[in-house]
Amino acid sequence: MVVGVCLINVELGSESNVRDELSKIRGIRELFHLFGEYDFIAIIETEGLKPLNDIVDNIRNIPGVASTRTIIGAEF
Repeated sequence: MVVGVCLINVELGSESNVRDELSKIRGIRELFHLFGEYDFIAIIETEGLKPLNDIVDNIRNIPGVASTRTIIGAEF
C-alpha cells in the first residue's frame, strides 16, 4: 500500500469545479479544502507508485488546477 499526500493549488474562481472533479477520482481516500498556501489536500491510497503517479497526473489534468506537490508516505 502506498499513501500519497497531494497538495493542490487552483486558479482563482475554479475551486468548486476542481472539488467536484477531485471527488470523482478513485483512489482519493480523503479530500479537504484548505485556507492558506494550498487550496486542497488529497490523501491518496494505491497499491503502488505507478497507480499513484496516474492519479496525480489525473489531478494535474483537471481544468483549473494550477500546480501540485506530492509527498509519498512510507510505513515503518
